[in-house]
Amino acid sequence: MTVNDDSFTNWKNREEIAESMIPLIGKLHRERDVTVLLHSRSLVNKSVVSILKTHRFARQIDGAELSVTETMPFLQALTTLDLGPSQIDIGMLAATYKGDDRGLTVAEFTAEAVAGATGANKIERREPRDVVLYGFGRIGRLVARLLIEKSGSGNGLRLRAIVVRGAGGEDIVKRASLLRRDSIHGQFQGTITVDEENSTILANGNEIKVIYADDPSAVDYTEYGIRDAILIDNTGKWRDREGLSNHLRPGIEKVVLTAPGKGDVPNIVHGVNHDTVKPDEQILSCASCTTNAIVPPLKAMADEYGVLRGHVETVHSFTNDQNLLDNYHKSERRGRSAPLNMVITETGAASAVAKALPDLKARITGSSIRVPVPDVSIAILNLQLAREASRAEVLDYLREVSLTSPLKRQIDFITAPDAVSSDFIGSRHASIVDAGALKVEGDNAILYLWYDNEFGYSCQVVRVVQHVSGVEYPTYPATAV
Repeated sequence: MTVNDDSFTNWKNREEIAESMIPLIGKLHRERDVTVLLHSRSLVNKSVVSILKTHRFARQIDGAELSVTETMPFLQALTTLDLGPSQIDIGMLAATYKGDDRGLTVAEFTAEAVAGATGANKIERREPRDVVLYGFGRIGRLVARLLIEKSGSGNGLRLRAIVVRGAGGEDIVKRASLLRRDSIHGQFQGTITVDEENSTILANGNEIKVIYADDPSAVDYTEYGIRDAILIDNTGKWRDREGLSNHLRPGIEKVVLTAPGKGDVPNIVHGVNHDTVKPDEQILSCASCTTNAIVPPLKAMADEYGVLRGHVETVHSFTNDQNLLDNYHKSERRGRSAPLNMVITETGAASAVAKALPDLKARITGSSIRVPVPDVSIAILNLQLAREASRAEVLDYLREVSLTSPLKRQIDFITAPDAVSSDFIGSRHASIVDAGALKVEGDNAILYLWYDNEFGYSCQVVRVVQHVSGVEYPTYPATAV
């Protein structure tokens, strides 16, 4: 047998193992509300190749490829346990097991590592929580995709309705088509059926009512059987407490804004300050995509090295509020053609840092340049640290943060020397540290942070909604704080 034959046989064996993983992962998700992760990446509803690629990606973070032969025993061990709703990272289980010298079997180690989710300790499955989308633009449709994707167990968030202004003939058909196909994010994973007569979209079994209204005060959600719902306003039309309070109609309990909130509206970056949300808070903001990209790594650097001052320069993809061709715009420069120009503009992300990190006393400034790409941006975070560090030290630290810290769902890490913006379309992390571009000299560190300003941000929005709705389940093995 040649070397090539050996490689091919190895691949086919791993394919077979990955294929056998799929029903185990699906059964845990549907029957027990357990989401199986691999280094913070969900394996639910993934194909054989996707599972193998996710394992291979581990080499980008911890330097070595992870094999399904290593993780499969932990997955099998999970199926034998009396698990409650939780998220379990089999990549972390495999990694920590390697460093354990007590001689435990995989089954014994797994049972101990996830003990908080088993037996008398497990959380009871909660009733599904209704969600309403107010607006159905770029962020609204991606949030809809995520909510539909996560509805598999039937006990999490349930998208019940979309509220839009009527736009004439075949409105619902056209909106469903935009959900079905996306020029950047590809095809919807599943089936979509439209019932024009009943103004309903059926997506992967989820019956979603399309409600037409020009104003929040025109809707009584209880008429549609919606109760205690979380409304996600992705229009950005109202940003202060007074305006957003108009959404608190019958059937709506909380309002979440997908734009920076003004005044006393809490700006929440999941992973950083989501635990500060008061149980009785009815209105909150998920801040901006750029704020979500820079705040987690900024917190990580401040925690370890201290930050005296900083500047963030975002090179941002163009957005729908810019003009395709030169035309009048109320903002300076944004009236010039977005696909043809780099456009200097303002960003509120730097000033928003104070809301998410009130204990950080460092002054952070910021500016932005819009560039002719439709998605994925990069934030260049230039920091003066409170102590000197080396490049290797900072790289090792950020790699470890992306693997094992409480910020591992927000911060990703990549070492690929040829990575470009389109490689990060669909990333579920708030930001991705580009290891090759990192610069450190003395007390100065410059971080290059990629982020999918559409999909990554939408994932952060859903995490906030999961948290305030009580369906954000604990992750095992537990992360040291």
